[in-house]
Amino acid sequence: MRMPVVSVRLEVICLALALSTGCSIKATLNQTTDTTSNVSGTTSSAHGWVSEDGLLKPDHKALALIAASRENMAQNIASGSGEYLTAVGTLLGVPESHRTDFDAAVQHRYAQDWPDSHAAPEQWLTQLQLTAQPYRTSH
Repeated sequence: MRMPVVSVRLEVICLALALSTGCSIKATLNQTTDTTSNVSGTTSSAHGWVSEDGLLKPDHKALALIAASRENMAQNIASGSGEYLTAVGTLLGVPESHRTDFDAAVQHRYAQDWPDSHAAPEQWLTQLQLTAQPYRTSH
């Protein structure tokens, strides 16, 4: 689910205020994500995506990339190459030696049964994970 622009701006403003007043980032992050959840009306929280130290958890990086760059991802997937497809392949554990095959497999899957552009980023991630599975070095 996309966060409303108001929520994103609220996070940026809160973080800027916290840094300028010397408050702890951890406390501010928790307060900001609580506020964002309240403003956006979602039941899920950003807490699941962020570690204790305020960094994006590794298992959510690919999802965040897809959510933030859907149009660019779609272009890369359709063409079978590009920096966004390379980045998501790396995040999914596809080694450089298998990248060309992975890219071609994603492009082939895109032409056949890819979720539409209105599908949730999680659906795209599932397709990418399934496609990456045979190419990953650690299963």
